[in-house]
Amino acid sequence: MTVLAYEIMTPSIKAVPQSWTMDRLARFLTDNEITGSPVTDETGEIVGIATLKDITEFRWNASRSETDTRMTPEEEQEARRLRMAIFEEMGKVPVEVRDIMTPIVLSVDEQTPVRDIADIMMREHLHRIFITKDEKITGIVTTYDMLKLISDQELTNRCAGNG
Repeated sequence: MTVLAYEIMTPSIKAVPQSWTMDRLARFLTDNEITGSPVTDETGEIVGIATLKDITEFRWNASRSETDTRMTPEEEQEARRLRMAIFEEMGKVPVEVRDIMTPIVLSVDEQTPVRDIADIMMREHLHRIFITKDEKITGIVTTYDMLKLISDQELTNRCAGNG
């Protein structure tokens, strides 16, 4: 018997509003010991996902540039100084979750076999995928949830086609 998405998904989803600041998001993720969260609009609809990686990439890109390798050492130093000045000024205006989130929401139905979910997650390099029923999000499957397949002997046997 095939293992389906609804059997391993986490039904409670901790979503954040797109109007939250990036710093508030970082605190939320840390406090909840998670690496990403769905993002909702003013009506509560999920419009994207924001992760620690998004925060890191935003901060990294604010302090580094691809053109650094084509500049003289003096130009690199001046470019770094200007970026830091701009980043400092940007720090005075809070960056909102909507500015850093990934606006794509990838989901599969609750009845999707976990093997298909694993294929999608590996192909798309995802750590989480939303689960839906009648086009409404009902849960999330993360890499942690996928580990349940290995730690639970009955699920392992069913995935292998032995149960």
